[in-house]
Amino acid sequence: MKTETCPLEGLIIIQPQVFHDSRGYFFESFNKKKLESILNGVEFVQDNQSFSCKNVLRGLHFQHPPYAQGKLVRVVRGAVLDVAVDLRKKSPTYGQHFCIFLSEKNQTMFYIPPGFAHGFLTLEDNTIFLYKCTNYYEKSSEDCIVWNDPTLNIPWNVENPIVSEKDQQGKLFSSFISPF
Repeated sequence: MKTETCPLEGLIIIQPQVFHDSRGYFFESFNKKKLESILNGVEFVQDNQSFSCKNVLRGLHFQHPPYAQGKLVRVVRGAVLDVAVDLRKKSPTYGQHFCIFLSEKNQTMFYIPPGFAHGFLTLEDNTIFLYKCTNYYEKSSEDCIVWNDPTLNIPWNVENPIVSEKDQQGKLFSSFISPF
């Protein structure tokens, strides 16, 4: 596995070694020892998967401590624009976002540690998105920054995404008090 750091400290791009031949491809999508080494001992306790049509936008989600989650995300089928927003008050990149293209073709994995909001926009129909989490889902801890927040100004490049009612009701970043 090759890794690449991002301008926002803590975000890590992971490129697995993919073996292609006439039958298709094979790669190791999870190896506890390797990932714990790359991610400094991080352990995953829950897997989540979503299936979406094109132009579905999910996020920007996070959970409050002590239920904050780190996420290792990847696309099984289709493609997404994946976004992480730094919510760590003492971080020099607080309020900044990082975008990355993830697809079944590039097989790229992306680690988002606790202290970030996360969201993605599906770019193809029938997109399957998988994420491993470092903590269990806790409904009472969930929160959301609105996807089209004018302060964050994330370049989603979509006019009318399909967004859940819950995500439409997300908080504005300007009035948000970070728990991180």
